[in-house]
Amino acid sequence: MEDAALSPEQDMTSTDTTAPYTSAPAAQAEEAGGAHLLGFSDEILLHILSHVPSTDLVVNVRRVCRKLAALSLDKSLVHSVLLQKDYQASEDKVKQLVKVIGREIQQLSMAGCYWLSGSTIEHVARCRGLVKVNLSGCHLTSLRLSKVLSALQQLRSLAIDVSPGFDASQLSSECRATLSRVRELKQTLFTPSYGVVPCCASLQKLLLYFEILDRTREGAVLSGQLMVGQSNVPHYQNLRIFYARLAPGYINQEVVRLYLAVLSDRTPENLHAFLISVPGSFAESGATKNLLESMARNVALDALQLPKSWLNGSSLLQHMKFNNPFYFSFSRCTLSGGHLIQRVINGGKDLRSLASLNLSGCVHCLSPDSLLRKAEDDIDSSILETLVASCCNLRHLNLSAAHHHSAEGLGRHLCHLLARLRHLRSLSLPVCAVADSAPRADRAPAQPAMHAVPRGFGKKVRIGVQTCPGPFAGHQPSSAFWSLLKNLPFLEHLELIGSNFSSAMPRNEPAIRNSLPPCSRAQNVGDSEVAAIGQLAFLRHLTLAQLPGILTGSGLVSIGLQCQQLQSLSLANLGMMGNVIYMPALSDMLKHCRRLKDLRLEQPYFNANAQFFQALSQCTSLQRLCLVSRGGTLQPDAVLAFMARGLHVAVCHMFTGESLATCKSLQQSLLRRFQAERPALNVVIFPLLHEDLTDVIRDVPMVHLDEITLFKSRVAEEPPNLWW
Repeated sequence: MEDAALSPEQDMTSTDTTAPYTSAPAAQAEEAGGAHLLGFSDEILLHILSHVPSTDLVVNVRRVCRKLAALSLDKSLVHSVLLQKDYQASEDKVKQLVKVIGREIQQLSMAGCYWLSGSTIEHVARCRGLVKVNLSGCHLTSLRLSKVLSALQQLRSLAIDVSPGFDASQLSSECRATLSRVRELKQTLFTPSYGVVPCCASLQKLLLYFEILDRTREGAVLSGQLMVGQSNVPHYQNLRIFYARLAPGYINQEVVRLYLAVLSDRTPENLHAFLISVPGSFAESGATKNLLESMARNVALDALQLPKSWLNGSSLLQHMKFNNPFYFSFSRCTLSGGHLIQRVINGGKDLRSLASLNLSGCVHCLSPDSLLRKAEDDIDSSILETLVASCCNLRHLNLSAAHHHSAEGLGRHLCHLLARLRHLRSLSLPVCAVADSAPRADRAPAQPAMHAVPRGFGKKVRIGVQTCPGPFAGHQPSSAFWSLLKNLPFLEHLELIGSNFSSAMPRNEPAIRNSLPPCSRAQNVGDSEVAAIGQLAFLRHLTLAQLPGILTGSGLVSIGLQCQQLQSLSLANLGMMGNVIYMPALSDMLKHCRRLKDLRLEQPYFNANAQFFQALSQCTSLQRLCLVSRGGTLQPDAVLAFMARGLHVAVCHMFTGESLATCKSLQQSLLRRFQAERPALNVVIFPLLHEDLTDVIRDVPMVHLDEITLFKSRVAEEPPNLWW
């Protein structure tokens, strides 16, 4: 590509620096006989630039030279702009980006950009060619939303929040005209409202997220009756996908019933995905029964998720018709293995189209009879074998929150059967499910964790010197778990969660102080099994929770060394409660996690000291940190030093056993010192002394609570590609 003169749209704005374009670096490299980045072809350079944040392309890269200026504004790079989790996107950078490439942008995601002011969000109106826009988590009043949407006549896909104070009567006629053409709507509700749904006459995909608190900040009890008088005629006649996810609380159930009431009158003929995710119980009503009966008669579904109370003891699945299903979720249902095979898989019917299956909390799904099975009983491997054979193209599978114990027998172990699912990309399993059916003769029995730490005049551990074994030291290649991971080399998301694990800060359940003890078989899953995870070279997301068999934590070092693509790590309750003896191994692991962006650590009595934060500082890509430790401690000076070194850290949430005064002082110090240079900085430091932290986290952006602070299993939580 020749260095032609820039067009007016590509020229430098009045705010640009006066540094001229130059090709001197390339020329100097050629004289030295070396290679230079600009010597690559345009195709290679465009691929490299596709990994650079859009704000950096516009503000920095395009100023380097004429060639990069032209490539930075290539249509392939400016067609779709992702600002989500771009914590360096300041107000000025976003405004400049819109000014330079606004007319070229067709897809824009500003989801979770809570730090941008409403006036900056208004600049989206200049992107008149937008077809898709995601403004979830952004500050938008009814009037600002009206102003933005009035200018976006090409818009077909929209994501917004509906917050207290929203008033649909303030939407202009131009805004309503735009909404009438929207086909895809994602709406997160923080107040009882229909939002903009009644204005969207062409809806084909509707995603509803209910995050309404039962009480206001002032303590007033909310009610769905607040919606009386609002327009209640949503247009569902063209609907193909209906999805509703509810946070805990009766008010969310009350409001979703009002949305479902219209569906019960007339089921859309083209409906092919119907999904409702509800924590806890959600009683059926006459309207919902009519809706389900109508669906059974008139539509063939490709995706299904229903509240457990609608399925338990019901013959509904027997009457449902499925076309080419790609997603099923029966989370927390009392679905037996016999019913799973007969009613869902239809006696071994070919379900190659099924890509995602969520059976979390289905404690009886791998046994023939749910009435007679006990938690400690072995699974019926023939049921799992039928499932694997029928759903051979599964990419996402969740079997967590249940006891799936394998019996003796060659090739009958759950891990051996799952190893046949070569297309799996995400997998969630209970810890006890990966344990060998019986202790192996070639493995010495694990010693109790209380004896793992040298006592008295024993040899001391030297800080800074690696005392953990190498990547696969002591590892038994004959274990079923090792064989499973060997056959799934492209796995990107793995969860090992104890069957009885209960987080101190859960997403969908009430926090409880006295959790159940771990499954006895989980004691057989220790450092060598964790080390086996190091085989997964493409692993990006890892969760390990309630592994009492962890002794030194040497397996963590293997993961840090081998899993170089790891971006998200969640560790909870490793080893014996009250003894955090894996700190040296964790510190060694973190030194190698150069691409780690999110770290969630939940461990009672954890000492977040200078050694921990020094190791964490070497995670140079870290953006979000959450520490949950009942009875734990932290060193304020170490936290401040870590934040000074961690230049990309934008979210710091810590809930420990420190006093309220210490927590408030540290939080104020962090905000005072770093907020000016980090516009997206979000800090919450608070004592974890009681279960209800609603008032504390009320003002924390939901995107962070949902993704890092509050614990939940994420594998097969939603259908794949539900939203772009």
